[in-house]
Amino acid sequence: MRDRAEYARKGIARGRSVVVMQYADGILFVAPNPSKALHKISEIYDRIGFAAVGRYNEFESLRLAGIRYADINGYTYNRNDVTGRGLANLYAQQLGMIFTDSIKSLEVEIVVAEVGDATEEDQIYRLTFDGSVFDEQGMAVIGGQSDAVAGRLKERYRPGLSLAEALDAALAALTEPGGERSPIGQLEVAVLDRTREQRKFQRLAGPRLERLLAAGPPEAPEAPPAPAEPTLPEKGAPEVDTGPPTAPDGDIDTGSDS
Repeated sequence: MRDRAEYARKGIARGRSVVVMQYADGILFVAPNPSKALHKISEIYDRIGFAAVGRYNEFESLRLAGIRYADINGYTYNRNDVTGRGLANLYAQQLGMIFTDSIKSLEVEIVVAEVGDATEEDQIYRLTFDGSVFDEQGMAVIGGQSDAVAGRLKERYRPGLSLAEALDAALAALTEPGGERSPIGQLEVAVLDRTREQRKFQRLAGPRLERLLAAGPPEAPEAPPAPAEPTLPEKGAPEVDTGPPTAPDGDIDTGSDS
């Protein structure tokens, strides 16, 4: 079991991290991904999004299983019966069973996020390769150097960020100190937007993503320049003769009565 866990951790750490975080109007997903065909971020159902790192073929099979589960339950019962919690429980059972019974554990780590009608109703669940489920508050980071990325993200995260501010914070967290941010063509960005009708999932790309990146956080006002300090003459410098002192303008008092 220890060997399986170590094997899975090494495989997951080789990939690039994915950030999932709340913002004022929903939940943001950001992942560096140069591939245009293989997505790390996907839609599961109307209000539910999916993000994963690790082996693509393994987490893609989990994504398809989640879509089948959501479609069957939504059609058989009611669309409101399909929840992020139920989907997280399904994935936890599958991952735990594979980790326990199979020779090789899955090299995947996933996030299931559901957007609610209000910020307090949003749900973010992080699942590891052994089926453990973590109910995250506000944000989650998976894959790569997740601890370091999560530490940088906590420094910038606060409740109620706008979409542009949240995107800037996510990209800053994904960028190593002294490194350059991923170019826009190698970013995969999506949102669960609670203000949209019916389907809340939307991918952000092209001009809209460029506008959000250009907006960024508001710049701090520049401080006024400090007043110049008076300069003192250097030691040893010759003194400048300014002539005898002059009296102020007006009559000169000679000391005699007139």
